Amino acid sequence: MFFIRNATVEDMPQVFKLIQELAIYEKEPEAVEVTIKDLEKDGFGEHPAFHCFVAEVNSKIEGIALIYNRYSTWKGKILHLEDLIVSQAVRGSGIGTALLDEVVKYAHSLGVKRINWEVLDWNESAIAFYEKKGANVMRDWDVVQLSEAGIKNYISSIQNSSNR
Repeated sequence: MFFIRNATVEDMPQVFKLIQELAIYEKEPEAVEVTIKDLEKDGFGEHPAFHCFVAEVNSKIEGIALIYNRYSTWKGKILHLEDLIVSQAVRGSGIGTALLDEVVKYAHSLGVKRINWEVLDWNESAIAFYEKKGANVMRDWDVVQLSEAGIKNYISSIQNSSNR
């Protein structure tokens, strides 16, 4: 038996463990730079950067859905699902569906026009799950990112070109 609820700042150590579990599953365990303190600071307070739902089983958090607001120049208000994570030990128990249901209800209550998220192209079980729920997995789009180091290099190139 599980229940879904809004995360609290006290949940962040368990949320962090699930983030680490996902990084290991996605074969990038050293890629996690965020800390528990970052999650506590960024997710709670006057201007939270994200909202998080947790799935609790016997007082242990076994799943999360971490979301935040975005804006589309074509659609207007949209919601981004950064991660939907269910602990390997309880996959198949309905927690993923319950978390996604909560995200969709929340998005509907906000009046957003779309929910966006990414999925790795090799994660066929996740792709099948999302498609079964009616999501459109857009395989012809590529994710584009500029890392922190890339941002610094970009700024340096801007500053160098303006100094000429």
